Amino acid sequence: MLHRRSAARHVNPTLLRAFNTQLRVIHALLMREIHTRYGRENIGFLWVIGEPILFCAGVAIVWTAIRPSHEHGLKMTAMVVTGYVPLTMWRHSSGRAVKAFEVNSTLLYHQLVTPLDIIVARAVLEIIGTILAGVLVVTGAVMLGYMEWPVDWGLVLAGLGFTCYFCFAFAILLAPLTERSEFLEKAMSITMYLSLPLTGAFIMTDWLPSRYQWILEASPLADSIEMIRQGVFGLKVVPHYSVPYMLASCTIMLMVGMYLSMHSRKYIEM
Repeated sequence: MLHRRSAARHVNPTLLRAFNTQLRVIHALLMREIHTRYGRENIGFLWVIGEPILFCAGVAIVWTAIRPSHEHGLKMTAMVVTGYVPLTMWRHSSGRAVKAFEVNSTLLYHQLVTPLDIIVARAVLEIIGTILAGVLVVTGAVMLGYMEWPVDWGLVLAGLGFTCYFCFAFAILLAPLTERSEFLEKAMSITMYLSLPLTGAFIMTDWLPSRYQWILEASPLADSIEMIRQGVFGLKVVPHYSVPYMLASCTIMLMVGMYLSMHSRKYIEM
């Protein structure tokens, strides 16, 4: 009995130290990614937010200018922002996941760096940058009178959390798959463009004929956007989403992606 207690005391600190070590590795990879991509000047750090802002704000401005002010009783600017911010997060995190291991293969000579650390750092950077950009875009739209503050902040934050979870899990899965398949690597850009209608970024599921609604309901990203819009618009919309489905699908992607990432070294050209 005493032996078991003694062993437990030794195991827990060891696991904690290992966890803290990997967190430091991921933080170092995050900083390296920022410096490599944007430079070491102060403006480089701002581009982590600035790049997503240009995408989100640019699309919102264009759609607001060329489309009617309201669609199905909802403000057009709010529809675009609530859809395009999650879409940008997904596209950017997925884009950085393609061949992420090969691009950073020299880092794998370091004993503490694993392929999983590399893709985690890249995905987290894109997710954080897009969230901060979305906050600034929404704040600006509200101040200019093109949007109103959400009706239910809890739903908005929950929907945003599921969006982050989906984008993170998708990136973790995509990175090792593109190392294994050159065809998938080449096809990803066109596949993502063709799948835009399935994201629900510019449409509500309830606007579709009932026999086609299952298509968007099967998309975890569309489900999370529906939850965000319910929080923003309240009773003005009829949302279609399933929390258990989002949790299950994202968790399965994450588990499979983590397993494949941890067994990817032999596929990486170093």
